[in-house]
Amino acid sequence: MTAQPARPERIGPETASVVDVSPFKPALVKAVFRDVTPMHVSRSATWAAASVTRTVLTEIIAAARRAAAEEARKKLIPRDLISAIDRNVELEVGGTWYDHSPTFKGLSVVMYDGVIVPPPKRSRSRRPSAVAGAHRFEAGVKRLLRSQGVTAVPVMVRDLDGIASVFLADLARDAAMVVREGGVKRFGTVTLVTSDEPGADPSLKDPDPSLTDSVRALSTRRGDARTIGRDDVLAATTMQLFGGDLRHRALTEARAAHDRLSGARLL
Repeated sequence: MTAQPARPERIGPETASVVDVSPFKPALVKAVFRDVTPMHVSRSATWAAASVTRTVLTEIIAAARRAAAEEARKKLIPRDLISAIDRNVELEVGGTWYDHSPTFKGLSVVMYDGVIVPPPKRSRSRRPSAVAGAHRFEAGVKRLLRSQGVTAVPVMVRDLDGIASVFLADLARDAAMVVREGGVKRFGTVTLVTSDEPGADPSLKDPDPSLTDSVRALSTRRGDARTIGRDDVLAATTMQLFGGDLRHRALTEARAAHDRLSGARLL
């Protein structure tokens, strides 16, 4: 009898999304979308949002890890997060969280005629918000920390958790806006230059010229006007991450994750 070839193991979409896309569970990602918009969210949009959030958090942790390594530490503390953001402005995402975190208290003040203007008092909102649910990604944050061979004190985990939640909520809001407006309408495009142009800043050079056309293509939307799709999340990513290497990586990895997971579903 001829031996039958072994069938490839079937991978369910939920399993694949957790293992291959992000440590952030798809159900939690979709819950953030539900907090900020009543629109339907496609599975591919959930994958894209999870992947982009993973890329951003991974880069923040890597930068904080480098700061800690200078002091021969493997446990991250809030000072490492501040140092990471100071060294790379691209990492300053999820800004709403900074108003709620003791780590950033006093670092940003508003002056008027030489007098410090106190921040507005926060009122307790009845609507769910990213800050109110900012502990939902703690398990995913700890997995990312372990993947880079470090740990973090509890307050640092809380900050990373909060940044992830707020960033993802901002991403969801912008993706919903892209659907409503039929593309990226409110935001100008980042001007990309080559290093040989007079006065060019090398940090503004597009790391991949082919990505420029891809970003421009996202400015006009096609598809269902009631459903947030993958390209809507990618368009929102270009609005949240203004140019630079981090945006390039986030878009590239989200597309690669989509292709990988789409292939896994066909097995």
